[in-house]
Amino acid sequence: MTALTSAGAAVALAAGTLVALGSVPAQAAAGATLPFTSVEAESATTTGTRIGPDHTQGSLASEASGRQAVRITAGQRVEFTVPRTANALNLAYSVPDGQSGTLNVYVNGTRLSRTLAVTSKYSYVDTGWIAGSRTHHFYDNARLLLGQTVQPGDKVAVESTGTQVTVDVADFEQVAAAAGQPAGSVSVTSKGADPSGQGDSTQAFRDAIAAAQGGTVWIPPGDYRITSSLSGVQNVTLQGAGSWYSVVHTSRFIDQSSSAGNVRIRDFAVIGEVTERVDSNPDNFVNGSLGPGSSVSGMWIQHLKVGLWLTGNNDNLVVENNRILDTTADGLNLNGNARGVRVRNNFLRNQGDDALAMWSLYAPDTNSSFDNNTITQPNLANGIAVYGGTDIAVRNNLVSDTNALGSGIAISNQKFLDPFSPLAGTITVDGNTLVRTGAINPNWNHPMGALRVDSYDSAINATVNITNTTVTDSPYSAFEFVSGGGQGYPVRGVTVSGATVRNTGTVVVQAEAQGAATFRDVTATQVGAAGVYNCPYPANSGAFTLTDGGGNSGWSSTWSDCSTWPQPGQSNPQPDPNRNLAKGRPATATGSQDVYTPGKAVDGDANSYWESANNAFPQSLTVDLGSTYAVRRLVLKLPPSSAWGARTETVTVLGSTDGSSFSTVVGAQGYRFDPATGNTATVTLPASTNLRHLRLTVTGNTGWAAGQFSEVEAYLTS
Repeated sequence: MTALTSAGAAVALAAGTLVALGSVPAQAAAGATLPFTSVEAESATTTGTRIGPDHTQGSLASEASGRQAVRITAGQRVEFTVPRTANALNLAYSVPDGQSGTLNVYVNGTRLSRTLAVTSKYSYVDTGWIAGSRTHHFYDNARLLLGQTVQPGDKVAVESTGTQVTVDVADFEQVAAAAGQPAGSVSVTSKGADPSGQGDSTQAFRDAIAAAQGGTVWIPPGDYRITSSLSGVQNVTLQGAGSWYSVVHTSRFIDQSSSAGNVRIRDFAVIGEVTERVDSNPDNFVNGSLGPGSSVSGMWIQHLKVGLWLTGNNDNLVVENNRILDTTADGLNLNGNARGVRVRNNFLRNQGDDALAMWSLYAPDTNSSFDNNTITQPNLANGIAVYGGTDIAVRNNLVSDTNALGSGIAISNQKFLDPFSPLAGTITVDGNTLVRTGAINPNWNHPMGALRVDSYDSAINATVNITNTTVTDSPYSAFEFVSGGGQGYPVRGVTVSGATVRNTGTVVVQAEAQGAATFRDVTATQVGAAGVYNCPYPANSGAFTLTDGGGNSGWSSTWSDCSTWPQPGQSNPQPDPNRNLAKGRPATATGSQDVYTPGKAVDGDANSYWESANNAFPQSLTVDLGSTYAVRRLVLKLPPSSAWGARTETVTVLGSTDGSSFSTVVGAQGYRFDPATGNTATVTLPASTNLRHLRLTVTGNTGWAAGQFSEVEAYLTS
């Protein structure tokens, strides 16, 4: 995959081919500029069987790029048209659990002497301790130098030799010749490292690092086996001849809690043997600290638990131009205390947790950013996740094909552990493109949006600016605002501007928390069900206010029934004439007393109630019904208990279609509530009534010096 303009992303992905682009204006680019071009198997010629598209958790197609792939058996093939000059192939594939085999490779009809090994060894991961997970991580990647250069339009085919193989996507790359040894560097082979991979090179690497302090350790072309992790790495450069030539085989490369820094790691591969996820094991490329002023670039990182799990001092670390593939957990996690870290222009595929994450545990991540990364197929979490932190930026990333428990981008106060530093300062989310992102959360039994803002464990009070976002083919919603822990914490301070939403499965905005956001210049086309789902949870937690900042189009309707979830492509249902239109809808008031909040007047429980500020008439309660309805009858209730003595409330009924201009529907009248008759009163509305926003203004109450309602019900029937 490669850098794409926002508009180009949708076109190229729909066609099944991602084409490398030249230099484009920074603000128009999303994703990394990469040395390879990817071609989807479903767009190639095949004698096999295409599978998908499918978004169902646990299905093979759901984890594939584009949610489609091609299954081949003995003698069947997939033939790709080469999109660029290339001499190397990387193939994403899956084979059935417990099986291995080979693929024959053909160039323009001629079979190569070398085959491509395929295996399930690193796939089919189970994480039963993670709620909502199922067996996942079905795909793997295998690479091959072709031994010749192919040109655009040439044909490269892969053919099963017997094992069933599901072919997902092929990456074509022109790999440069191996680099030479830098002058003055210390070669690991001079310290006894075995480039055949047969001997244990651990001590040779340690000796070379010790000898090269302040200089460079050279890793010549070859395969090197390291059996235990390196530590004490500081003030040194570790450099290889290129990630296709210099390969270190280890599941634990660097493991250290601190470093003086100035570590440069570049231009080789670290490929592990991690087949399961064990969170207590440091099975990572880097575990801990590289120290201040360090960098990681040009690396190929594969078959580990995590690429980089970073703790301690990593001030001003730069992680760029790397490939991180097939990890059983995160690709990279800034696990607190990251200051000035830049993660940019990386490619990540097939992560078993968040591909890129900042988690502000113990100390906040501050002034750090994820920029211009391409992320595809995280299969158990988010493409990018920011869990707390101060002054964080997520800019110009391309994220595609998230699976269960994941959004394309999540901005969250989910803490997991304490002490945790919630979001603070300004969180910048700018220029990102999200393709087929968002998924059903099996723990919630409802969807997660392509971009999620989540007050999971505490209110969001930071300034969150979401700008210039493109959301394409989200199976469910585009923007979600939720308090995922179920406590109803508010989401505040959010502005969404300059967004383009195309072909979203259900809604553009999925609001499930109290709070507010301003939307400006957000345009949507091909919206599946309705523009807005606005049903905060819990129902009495408070309203979510959407402020129209102007320039919005294509998503003005609201899903009408908070008791149901819209399904992809489902139109807004015709309301049941006997359904209470106000139940569960957002409610606000001019004031409330103690815990007697507005939401309790629409929560479906006649024993809970709203009570306005006392001794301060007039007081008003307003309910947003979500769409404009021909409401003909209101039922007003107080708690049915006999402890609530009979009383009369003087009420004026007002209505509005836009939430700003209200007119009187029924003038001020006294309505009698008596526990002997159920403490209810019915209000008949005129036949011409059409309203979305229902307002009840109370100017008197003979039983208490406040407005009081336990339920406000609105019906289409008279």
